[in-house]
Amino acid sequence: MATIQECRGALDRLSDNLAGADGGVRGAAALDRSLSCHITDLDQTFTGRLDGGRIRVESIAPGPPASKAEIRLAMSGDDLVALVAGDLKFAKAWASGRVRLEAGFRDLLRLKSLL
Repeated sequence: MATIQECRGALDRLSDNLAGADGGVRGAAALDRSLSCHITDLDQTFTGRLDGGRIRVESIAPGPPASKAEIRLAMSGDDLVALVAGDLKFAKAWASGRVRLEAGFRDLLRLKSLL
């Protein structure tokens, strides 16, 4: 089972990957939205913002998200680490229910190029 530090590191790597992306991926990541990522097996939630093509983690709190972010993710820590490492494909994980993504329709359309 991934630790909270490994999950934080994965989110930092994802942020670096988004910041270094180009073309359509960079455009999709340029949203300014509140973001939460609930790590279900650790029952911890990272909250922050997707801003300027980067993920800024502002807090980590126990339990599910206290408030409804504009973009909401939920998955196990192992799945987060595997997704960022490229060992797990988002579409397959989402289709099988291993990863949950909730966002407004327009945001989902823009985010699809990231996934």
